[in-house]
Amino acid sequence: MEDRDSLGLRLEDGRVEQTSGGREVGAAVRLLSGEHTYYAYSDALDEAGMAAAADAVAAAVRAGDGGSAVIDLGPVRSDPGRHAVQVPPETVAIARKAQLVRAGNEAARAAGGEIVQAIVGYGDTRQKVLIANSLGDLVYDDRTRTRFTAQVVARRGDVIQTGHEAVGGSAGFELVDEATARVVATTAAEKALTMLDSRPAPVGAMPVVMANGFGGTLFHEACGHGLEADAIAKGASIYAGKLGEVVAAPIVSAYDDGSLPNGWGSQAFDDEGVPTQKTLVIEDGRLTGYLYDRLRAREAGATPTGNGRRQSFRHVPIPRMTTTYVAPGDATAADIIAATPRGFYAKSLAGGQVEPASGNFVFGVAEGYLIENGRITSPLRGATLVGNGIDILMRIDMIAADFDVKTGVCGKDGQGVPVGTGQATLRIAEMTVGGTG
Repeated sequence: MEDRDSLGLRLEDGRVEQTSGGREVGAAVRLLSGEHTYYAYSDALDEAGMAAAADAVAAAVRAGDGGSAVIDLGPVRSDPGRHAVQVPPETVAIARKAQLVRAGNEAARAAGGEIVQAIVGYGDTRQKVLIANSLGDLVYDDRTRTRFTAQVVARRGDVIQTGHEAVGGSAGFELVDEATARVVATTAAEKALTMLDSRPAPVGAMPVVMANGFGGTLFHEACGHGLEADAIAKGASIYAGKLGEVVAAPIVSAYDDGSLPNGWGSQAFDDEGVPTQKTLVIEDGRLTGYLYDRLRAREAGATPTGNGRRQSFRHVPIPRMTTTYVAPGDATAADIIAATPRGFYAKSLAGGQVEPASGNFVFGVAEGYLIENGRITSPLRGATLVGNGIDILMRIDMIAADFDVKTGVCGKDGQGVPVGTGQATLRIAEMTVGGTG
């Protein structure tokens, strides 16, 4: 059962619009019978709506299954202090939230005369979920998320560049004040302005330094999806059957952590009522685990890891990442740059394509630079990163301690869920960079 209140504000061309918002309630019933899943939902959160959903799935299996059972549900479990909310967003006037996007717009446009567009957004959601199942679980989770984003476009002649920045978390309105809004928007504007001076990226194999934060998108996409248990079960992942094997350099350990305090991808319980946790997936280069929902864990004889997630009550839970990251090392970002005579510095990534079965990927680079003589020099545009997930993990030879996490929304099977992508600055000893230079 779900009760969700949300608000989204967007400022574009100097005007503030409410792009989303309102209350959404509903419930769903899922029945697992052998290898089959039956699912029905209702937009009516009352006895009649619930009964109709239950009748729908019961009718689908009645001919084959028969029988019934009454389950004694235990006391309601919850963990209200896991991700503390200091200022509930619903207690803050919309006008105050609109002030934030206006402040962001002012800051972005003040960054330089070549700024031609700023799109600034604010969003908050409070989602209350009650989950009951035939194992006897009764779980309540109250989730508040807040996020502020900026996309800024700069133009010089025929050259157009875009900068992005965002901040978000499982937290309340305390996450964003006017100063934070201005910093986020200014950072996005400065990225766009910097890239106006870029030249075409070189082509070839070279060392690639991935920046902290946004660089974690590479691990999330190129490796993380292949660790989700549905891909493993289908044999559609390069990591299938490789538990205990070496899949990365010895300095690499990696986690998925749905319990990270106030993390954008965090919540106290997943959407099947399993407590979220910190799951070690790679330890010192060896593959140690996968990301399970209840269904795939049962099929594999494994323990659920708290990764059964869904977009809403209208969607079936499936294995999803939460906050996935490569663990920090003990170098500094400056050490890594200084140790690289010539290479490519990827500060933030754009969209890409990944094939989990082979691990092959292609990613665009939103903000990249040339490294020359151990220094970051010219900004580069039009770069792509081409490689294979395991091959790239095996080539990581330096990891810094400057761990950071960025926010995003991950799409899979038609569902979007909030995720964190993170890492410290790290170096891949050799990687193919595509470009036009």
